[in-house]
Amino acid sequence: MVTSAAKGRTARSESDYIARAEALAEVFAARAAEHDRTGSFPLENFRELSEAGLLSLTVPAVHGGGGAGARYAARVLGIVGKADASTALVLSMHYINHLVMARSPTWPARQARKLAHESVEGLALVNALRVEPELGSPSRGGLPATIARRTDTGWRLTGHKIYSTGAPILKWYLVWTRTDEAEPRVGQFLVPAGLPGTRIVETWDHHGLRASGSHDVIFDDVVIPLDAEIDVRKPADWRTLDATQATVHTVFVAAIYDGVARAARDWLITFLKQRVPAGLGAPLATLARAQEILGAIEARLTVNARLIDTFARDFDDGVDLSSGESNVIKLTVTNNAVGVVEDALSLTGNHGLSRTNPLERHYRDVLCGRVHTPQDDSTRIGLGHAALSLQPF
Repeated sequence: MVTSAAKGRTARSESDYIARAEALAEVFAARAAEHDRTGSFPLENFRELSEAGLLSLTVPAVHGGGGAGARYAARVLGIVGKADASTALVLSMHYINHLVMARSPTWPARQARKLAHESVEGLALVNALRVEPELGSPSRGGLPATIARRTDTGWRLTGHKIYSTGAPILKWYLVWTRTDEAEPRVGQFLVPAGLPGTRIVETWDHHGLRASGSHDVIFDDVVIPLDAEIDVRKPADWRTLDATQATVHTVFVAAIYDGVARAARDWLITFLKQRVPAGLGAPLATLARAQEILGAIEARLTVNARLIDTFARDFDDGVDLSSGESNVIKLTVTNNAVGVVEDALSLTGNHGLSRTNPLERHYRDVLCGRVHTPQDDSTRIGLGHAALSLQPF
């Protein structure tokens, strides 16, 4: 039973984390345009997140972390995403992996404790490296070309990963790999960054999320210990995704792009109040059309807030959530977020597309929401199959 005193301590610590995130977000927002323009990685943001204790937000309290669940992590990601979506994306992947470590029975306890303690003590981020040039997204099926060959003393890893978000700062890679065994197994190997034979190739030059450092990482016969094997199974055993990872991934991604949309909304309100066309003689905010479109924006954001908060709360409370429902949350929130920024652009014209204003950056960033797994077509096909009873929901 949780006492009222314990509840009070939890509430205070959670509100403290939110306050820290909001304070840092002001600084991150001031830097975001320059990092976007140059494509530089915001290393200083992560140093400050570490100093504020926010890198260990989802690390279990027993290991010295914040012990936060999905609800408060999503709130922090929304705050950071509103300031700098690239920083929020890297942070979200780190949060997801620590939640999975804490909840998954397949994670070796020793490695999970090691990564937890490192995240508490310093700048030690982790992300999963899954996508490959030939394979594309593993969610679409297929075996990875990255191979782990077992020797008497360890594994030797060779492969090429793309879209490795946070590559410039990661301390640990969770590499999606197949073994060279007679009957290949597939899964994750825990690989320290910077081992001999590892190279980061700075290929990331994207339309949006330009500061996310999502470069290529190449492994050329990299030696890793035998206990680097985290969760490696027969390919058929991966038909069911890890429920924790699938659920928090969708809600965290949704929270980031909702944050981008809120940044766009805030800028639009200022623009409408300050812009006084000569022919009108009054601020654009006085126009009924502007008020109606802004009202539609508020409606989308209200729906987003409710979906993110209640879904994350249900996850924390142990409610049995289906993958189909979590995919719908991601689809709905990200498309609402895109709609918000498009509506803002419809009111601002050339001003909104000028690189002197942040709205065009928000638009480029928010469009990336449609690319993240699960993509809209996969979600809709799954829902259609379920409705037709062709496969379980």
